[in-house]
Amino acid sequence: MAERFEVVVVGAGPAGLAAALTLARAGVEVIVFERGEHPGSKNVMGGVLYRHPTEAVVPGFYHQAPLERPVVEQRLWLLTGEAALTLGYKDMVFAGEPFNAFTVLRARFDRWLADQAVAAGALLINETVVEDLLWENERVVGVRTGREGGDVRAEVVVLAEGANSLLTQKAGLKPDGINTNQLAVAVKEIIALPREKIEDRFNLEEGQGCTIELLGEATKGMLGTAFIYTNKDSLSVGVGVLLASLVRRRLNPNDLLEHLKSHPMVRSLLAGGESKEYQGHLIPEGGYQAVPKLYGNGVLVVGDAAMLVNGVHREGSNLALTSGLLAARTILAAREKGDYSEANLAPYRRALEESFVLKDLKKYQGASFFFDQNPQFFTLYPGLLSRAAREFLTVDNVPKRAKQKRILREITAARSRFQIARDLYSLWRVMG
Repeated sequence: MAERFEVVVVGAGPAGLAAALTLARAGVEVIVFERGEHPGSKNVMGGVLYRHPTEAVVPGFYHQAPLERPVVEQRLWLLTGEAALTLGYKDMVFAGEPFNAFTVLRARFDRWLADQAVAAGALLINETVVEDLLWENERVVGVRTGREGGDVRAEVVVLAEGANSLLTQKAGLKPDGINTNQLAVAVKEIIALPREKIEDRFNLEEGQGCTIELLGEATKGMLGTAFIYTNKDSLSVGVGVLLASLVRRRLNPNDLLEHLKSHPMVRSLLAGGESKEYQGHLIPEGGYQAVPKLYGNGVLVVGDAAMLVNGVHREGSNLALTSGLLAARTILAAREKGDYSEANLAPYRRALEESFVLKDLKKYQGASFFFDQNPQFFTLYPGLLSRAAREFLTVDNVPKRAKQKRILREITAARSRFQIARDLYSLWRVMG
């Protein structure tokens, strides 16, 4: 006889653990399978965790969770070859409770979140690959693991397997294969640096954190972003670009990371640091149109497997946690009815539609395709803005009116006024 639980969760990332913890607290028998040595060992994200959605799962988590730094400043850099046009916002309100966001290291935070689920009654099985789904009368009734005698039956299976979602495909909820226009490849390095140097270089008070998102030359003009996040005594440095762009340009993602680290504006921030860890993974970038069917008879999909990443705002963990929480609530409602059919799991999609998760994805549903088709926003415009700033700020006894005319001539020589107006209007349509 196969082992039996009420719910099987595949994947111990934020989405899967949020579902497991919520269910276990309600007295549901839930088992979580994680392919890594421990939660967080295979899970990767840039490293920003948002307070509000996390607290919905674990109230007051920031008093006990292994967090790095509360984020008090967010910066945006448009990089060109030797320069950076910068924009930022710093708010000391974010330095204290209830906070806004934290930098985290997944290897630490995910293990802590898994401990909360286990303490609530969930069973966690590490180093176990779920190879297939069990079916009965066109309904998912469990999973098949790589362990001997590893079939586990369940009323519901929650798929939190990440962007490379083979089980979601086997469930018939998502087309087979990889769509290179809907996935990004991201690489990340953890670079150790003394905390006092971090605070000095990033102009931070003790214990406070900063994030920098970088566009333009940071990705060699491809659709994507790079980032630098401050941890307690290390920096998370990474870059992610659309998989289709990498394939077209025949580039190695590691070369992109080295290119970023060698930029003069970045190099000075990393100077003297020691590389401690290197990670790579896939990120969903398809947006609202890429969200698969999220439920079936006896199965729900959450987090990255459900393509729930807001690429415009670089948000993922908050969507993952919220989807896991809403999936668990849907299961609890179906449990009261004693019926886990597709009809009784369908409210999960409606709950996501009513939340910020799908509302935000719907708002920016055309962004990924738009920017992929309009590379001038990552190539031409950063360069034009940088050269305009250099010209205007260079003091060489040339009258400012003459400088303005020179800047205008250079801009319109590269892009006509009509093209610029069309670009700005199109950008407003996509982002507005």
